[in-house]
Amino acid sequence: MRTREIGATGLRLSVIAFGCGGNAGLMVRGEPAEQTRMVARALELGINYFDNAPDYGAGRAEEALGRALKEIGARPLLNSKVEIRARDLGDVAGHVVRSAEESLKRLGVEQLDVFQIHNGPARMDPGLTGEVYTQLHIDHFLGANGAMEGLERLRRAGKIRLAGFICRGNDAPEVVRLMDTGAFALINTPYTLFNPTAGAQKPAGLTTKKDFGAVIAHGLARGVGAAIYSPLAGGYLTEDALRGDARHPLARGPREAPEVGERYRAMARQVSFLARENGHTLAQAAYRFILDHAGVTTALGGFSSIAQLEEIAAMGEASALTQEERARLQAIWESDFKS
Repeated sequence: MRTREIGATGLRLSVIAFGCGGNAGLMVRGEPAEQTRMVARALELGINYFDNAPDYGAGRAEEALGRALKEIGARPLLNSKVEIRARDLGDVAGHVVRSAEESLKRLGVEQLDVFQIHNGPARMDPGLTGEVYTQLHIDHFLGANGAMEGLERLRRAGKIRLAGFICRGNDAPEVVRLMDTGAFALINTPYTLFNPTAGAQKPAGLTTKKDFGAVIAHGLARGVGAAIYSPLAGGYLTEDALRGDARHPLARGPREAPEVGERYRAMARQVSFLARENGHTLAQAAYRFILDHAGVTTALGGFSSIAQLEEIAAMGEASALTQEERARLQAIWESDFKS
């Protein structure tokens, strides 16, 4: 398993990471014995970075990971996050600190290697209500008693090593503004065969709901690493999805309308040459594409089973894309996935 450094921080992450989110379901809905077995196997395969958040099962994923690591007797690199909701806006910095401290208790450690704001930066007030935390006004990042102030308190107390935040799309100017503060070392962003815009300028002709504005390239120029989430585009870049098979019992089902799902399957068929012509599964091809970008530090895997874990971990030594493969992908994107 290769590792890549986050900028010039000295912290090296395995290029495949272990994501603990609810889509795969293992760390939220799985049995404790299976969770421990999966975590142990991930460590054996060379995975050294585990990505978590309080929102994953209302703290259950953090508790499950903490318990499994204690049983195994291991201390890999750990990430968690903080979700900032409407009720937290009166004391953003204080909430950031309190959330980190609660995550540390659930994980059973004294310091987080990476701690991220789970909201993406927004230029306009996103109008947070209820449990929504997708975005956060840029002023609540940068202003007095804001998220950055809370992160600095945690750094001074030795409770976190590095800080980061999430990119939600159509927010590149705000992302770059946060990068330019020098306070953040790692972004989490989608970057997939369906939507490559986080890695480079949007291909002419490609239709996307969200343009990620080449934030990975911007980060590379500024020494900010990138962790890729949702690398399989919500599960559609898999052999199971191509066949129309049911998802793993632990996994979350599709959220899209049936006609949208069929469009995604058609798109997956267009890029499946990367799998067929290299003896890979479609999921492996998706990770190979992601890791081909020099600005990507790690790609997060959401694993429901040992078989899925081993399938993706095999791409820890994936070869680079060829010029011909890149050209074929570019043509597919510019045609907007029309055969």
